[in-house]
Amino acid sequence: MIEFVLAVAAAAAVASSPAEQSGITLFPPEFFADAQPSTAMDMINRVPGFAFENSDNNIRGFGAAAGNVLIDGERPTSKSDNLDNAIRRIPASRVERIELIRGGAPGIDMQGKTVIANVIRKKGAAITGAIQVQNNFVYDGRNQPSWRLEATRKWGDRQLESSLVYGGFTEDQAGDGPRLRLDPLGNVLIASRYHVEGAFRNLNGSVAYEQGLAGGQIRIDTRLQRFKFVTDEENRLSFPVGREFSRNANHNDQGEVGLRYSRDFGTRLTTESVLLQQMKDQENEGVLLNATGQTLFGNKRTTGETVGRFVAIYRLTPKLSIQSGGEAAWNWLDSATRYSFNGAPIALPAANVKVQEKRGEAFALATWKASTKFNLEAGMRIEASRITSEGDVVLEKTLRYFKPRVSAVWSPSASNQFRFRVENEVGQLNFDDFVATSSLAIGYVTAGNPNLDPQRAWVMEAVYERRFWREGAFVVTFKHSALTDVVDRAPVFVPSGVYDAPGNIGDGTRDDLTANLTIPMDRFTAPGVLLKLRVNRRWSKVTDPTTGQQRPLSNLRPLEWGFSFSQDLPRWRANWGFDVNSKWRQRAFRFNEIERRGATASVFLYAEIRPRPSLSLRAELQQASGRSVDRTRQVYGTAGRLGPLAYTDRRDLEFGRMVQLRIRKTFG
Repeated sequence: MIEFVLAVAAAAAVASSPAEQSGITLFPPEFFADAQPSTAMDMINRVPGFAFENSDNNIRGFGAAAGNVLIDGERPTSKSDNLDNAIRRIPASRVERIELIRGGAPGIDMQGKTVIANVIRKKGAAITGAIQVQNNFVYDGRNQPSWRLEATRKWGDRQLESSLVYGGFTEDQAGDGPRLRLDPLGNVLIASRYHVEGAFRNLNGSVAYEQGLAGGQIRIDTRLQRFKFVTDEENRLSFPVGREFSRNANHNDQGEVGLRYSRDFGTRLTTESVLLQQMKDQENEGVLLNATGQTLFGNKRTTGETVGRFVAIYRLTPKLSIQSGGEAAWNWLDSATRYSFNGAPIALPAANVKVQEKRGEAFALATWKASTKFNLEAGMRIEASRITSEGDVVLEKTLRYFKPRVSAVWSPSASNQFRFRVENEVGQLNFDDFVATSSLAIGYVTAGNPNLDPQRAWVMEAVYERRFWREGAFVVTFKHSALTDVVDRAPVFVPSGVYDAPGNIGDGTRDDLTANLTIPMDRFTAPGVLLKLRVNRRWSKVTDPTTGQQRPLSNLRPLEWGFSFSQDLPRWRANWGFDVNSKWRQRAFRFNEIERRGATASVFLYAEIRPRPSLSLRAELQQASGRSVDRTRQVYGTAGRLGPLAYTDRRDLEFGRMVQLRIRKTFG
C-alpha cells in the first residue's frame, strides 16, 4: 500500500506546477466554490495536504490541548468544546480566507505543530446562524434524532455567539452475534449468543461574548454539557442453558468558563492572557446478573481544573520573533468506588482517593525565517508539578522536566518542502487512570493508580510534502519515539486478588509512518472528482512486566488505511462520494490475559444537494457493507501469563446499516 502511494505521488509530481509560495499559502473562498461548503469546517476538509487534528479535552492544561486550527490567529478559549464544533459554527459565507502555515512564521503561535490552518473571518456587522435537524435510522428499528441551533451577531468589535446542541448516537461496535468459550483442548465451556445495544445522549449549550477593552480584545466563553452513555448486553446461553444481563451507564455533567484577553502593543509586541475553570461530575454504574448472582460496580468522581496562562510574542524583525510565557494549573480529583458480589463488598486498589496536582510551566521559543526557503524554530519548556493523594493511596511527590524543541523547515521550491523536528515530549497524566473502572460483561475490573509518572519520549520527526496542480498534495511523515516510563498495563497485588491497572513499565520505542495523497482528477477527464488516500503504519516495542519478554504497546493498531472519493457537481448544486476505512486489529496485554480486538472494513456513502445557497439536504448510508467487530480473550490462571492457558473466549458482533438524513438551513 505504501509503495502504491509513493509511486502515484512520484508520477503526479512530474506534472506539477503549483503557483504557491512557501510559508503561508492562502485559500480564498473561490478555491472552495465548486464544493459549495456550508461551514468553515467543510472548507478545512478541502485544504490540500492538511489533516485536521481536533483539540483534546482530556489533556490537563491549556496549551497542550490545542488542535491544529486557529480562528483569526487565535485558538478558542474553551477547552471542553471541541475545536471542530467551533469551526462548524462559522458559516462559509463569513470566511474571508484560510491560511495554511507550514513550518511556522514569525509572530504566529504554532501551538507546537509543524502545520496549522488559520480561518480568517470577514469584518463588518452581520447576523448569522443555522438550524440543523437530522435523524439516524438504525437497522434494528431504532431512531436517533439530533438537532443544532446556532446564532452569531457581530457589530463593530463586538461579537455574541450562542449554540444549543442535542445529539443522539448509536454505538457501531455493538450488535448481535455468537460467543464461544473453549478450554485448551478445544472443549466447549460456554456457547451463547449476544445482543448488545449502545447509545449516546448529549446536550450542551454555549455562549461567548467578545469586545474591545483597554486597547485590546476580551472574550468570555461559557459552556454547560450533559452526557449519557448506556450499553446493554444480553447473553443467551445454549450451553450451559441460561441467561446473563449486564448494563454499564455513564453520566457526565460538565461546566466551563474561559476568559481571554489579547492586546497588541504597536506592531511588534502581542500579549495574550487566559483564565480557565472546569468542573465535572461523573458517575459510572455497572451491573451483571447471571446464574451465580449479582455483581455491582459504581464510581462517583468530581474533577476540577483551574488554568492560568500568559504568552507574549515579540517581533524583533520581520523575520525573527520570540515567544515566552508561562502556565499554572491546579487539578483535583475526588473519587469513591464500590464493588460487590451478592451484596458482599470486595476491596479494590485505589477505590477511594483524593488527588491534587499543582503544576507550573515556563517556556520560551524563537522563530527565525532566514529566507523564503528556510525556517528555524527553537525553544525550551520547563515543567514542575507536585502531586498529593489521600485516602486509599497516600503519596506526595514532585516531578520536574525539561522539554527542549528544535524544528527546521526547508522549501527548495514552491512545491516541495521538508520539515524536521526533535523534541522531548512529556505526556499528560490522565486522572481517569487514577481510579478504578469496570467491564463486568467480560469479567474484569481495572484498578486505579494515582502513583503514575508521565510517559516521556524523545521524538525525531521528518516530513516531506509535495504539492501539485490545484488541489494535489502528497505528504509522508516518519516519526521515531524513544519512550521512557511507558504507561501501559501492569498487575496490582492486594489481599482480595490481582488486578490489572495502568502502570509505568519501563522503556520502549514507537515508530509511525504516515502517508497522505490527494489527487484532483480534472486532468484525467473527471471534472470535480477528488481522490484521497491515507496510510498509517505503526511499530512499537516494550518489555512486558509479567513475562519479561518484548511485545508491542497495548491497543496500538499496526496498520490502518482509508480511501475517499468525492465529486462536486456545481451545475446541479450537489456533491456525492464515499469513504472506505480499512479493517483494524489491536492487542491489550494484561497480567493474566491477552485481548485481541478487531473490526472489518467500513464503507460510507453520501450525497448532498443545495436547492438554495442557504439550504442543504444530505443523506448518508453508514456501514454500507455492514460491520463485524470481534473480541478474543486468552485468559490464564492465577499464575498469569507465565502459567498455562485456562480458556479462550471469542465474541463476534454484527452491526447493520444506518441511514442518516440531515437538513441544514443557514441565514445571514
